Amino acid sequence: MARISVRYAASFKISLAVCSCAVIFCSFFVTASRTEGKESNLPHENEKHWVSAVFDHFTSATDALQWSDIRVLSNWRIQQHAQSESYRILNMNDKVVVEGTLDVCSRNFSNLIQNGDIDSLRNDAVILIHGLGESRSAMNPLVAFLDKNMSASIMTFGYASPQATLASHARALEKVLASLPLTTTVSFVGHSMGNLVVRRWLQIAQPEMINRIKRMVMLGPPNQGSDLARLAAHNHWLKTMASGAARELVLDWDTIRNDLQIPPFQYGIIAGGKGDNEGYSSILEGDDDAIVRVSETQLSGADGFLVIPVRHSRMMKNPDVQTETLNFLQTGQFAKKTNVTNLSEK
Repeated sequence: MARISVRYAASFKISLAVCSCAVIFCSFFVTASRTEGKESNLPHENEKHWVSAVFDHFTSATDALQWSDIRVLSNWRIQQHAQSESYRILNMNDKVVVEGTLDVCSRNFSNLIQNGDIDSLRNDAVILIHGLGESRSAMNPLVAFLDKNMSASIMTFGYASPQATLASHARALEKVLASLPLTTTVSFVGHSMGNLVVRRWLQIAQPEMINRIKRMVMLGPPNQGSDLARLAAHNHWLKTMASGAARELVLDWDTIRNDLQIPPFQYGIIAGGKGDNEGYSSILEGDDDAIVRVSETQLSGADGFLVIPVRHSRMMKNPDVQTETLNFLQTGQFAKKTNVTNLSEK
């Protein structure tokens, strides 16, 4: 019975990853269940009712899967809708302040900069990139930690993960990077598929921009594909519903892997796992973080490799992950001893 429950949970997780509507439902369900698990004391007048909180989370999750950033500065951003030529400006609190054409949004963004509404970047910037079916808010715990402990500008890059291909997300990232001041150096922190977006961007990146990249930390990256995604390929409904980057991960890995470049700059990998041969999932072989196997995170040329006991979705909140991410961004190495493992690419 326990094994059946695990299999069901894994199938549900795959459904979330490959189908945007399932992701939205999951966000609604998880938020509701977490809220219901709290004490049932009556809220104060200035506190949101849990139903209102759930609705806000649901709306935010829906919205995040539809828009990709094309310009980011001090966490103000111009976004493009994944399925149209609609554009908008979000302020640093994620409130829409302008909607319209790209020209309208670009002019307004420039005016906001000139009027001092948008702060200028520091010389160093760190861009955090979320995973498949997630939004930028998934990175918030790590954003807050890095912002407190670094002098660099800490930014996030959001992309409509299930709505477009990795190549499309790479082009959006290219636009964001191209709009940064020429004096700004950049480091990346990617979670899960966010790392593949960076590796796909390297395929189209200009040498001048690559030379401005300092370091990268990969959290739970499916660098060698995903057995969990391959399991989804055997489910007719999931295979039919999969689209965009989710479809590529599930059905087209052998094709897209050829476009994923190995970073030419310093990078370290943090995998989640128990440090044994079982991991958190009973349906995946070897050690894993419940979603990505430790062996699937590996990539040749890494400057550091750690396995930390943490599940895939909890990495950004984990104190050890946060500390080691900071260590690598600042020094190019992890403080903990790098795990002895075969880092060769398949």
